[in-house]
Amino acid sequence: MITHDEARAILESMTKGDSLLRHARTVELVMRAYADKLGENIEQWGITGLLHDADYESYPDQHPNVIVNQLRERGETEIAHAISAHYTKWGVPYNTLLDKALLACDEITGFVVACAQVRPTKLQGLEAKSVIKKLGQKSFAASVDREEVKLGAEMFGVDLKEHISFIIEVLQQHQQELQLQPQQAQA
Repeated sequence: MITHDEARAILESMTKGDSLLRHARTVELVMRAYADKLGENIEQWGITGLLHDADYESYPDQHPNVIVNQLRERGETEIAHAISAHYTKWGVPYNTLLDKALLACDEITGFVVACAQVRPTKLQGLEAKSVIKKLGQKSFAASVDREEVKLGAEMFGVDLKEHISFIIEVLQQHQQELQLQPQQAQA
């Protein structure tokens, strides 16, 4: 199986922007936590989250085909399939829990981060109900596809509010690394 170091090298070879690198890491963390919770392969799920948008910055017109083909060449067919299916409008079937988990975690994790970024306390004190309220504001984080958020939770079989609470909790455990900790009081 592809190692985390190999996956990170692939990601960094195609992705330079801090925002997209952080998105990859946040989805990785959430996917790892779900794998642990559900008794799935933590490394496989984490690498799937880490690499799902690896080619987006360098090859936006070919996304996700570049990373999918690289993974298939390495024999990582399950990871490749999940990445090829992480947007419902691509018409790829959802065969495994891994496929459904990535769909469920991608857009909403990015949205949770967007919600945290506009708060002085960042992730601290952020609640699912606030995130859900922001989902109703179409102008906020307008690039997030609300239908994908809804479909992802449904396909993964999770209650959206509980799903968001889980994501917040996972990200809070890594808030310093993700630069989503509260701003320090000025002296």
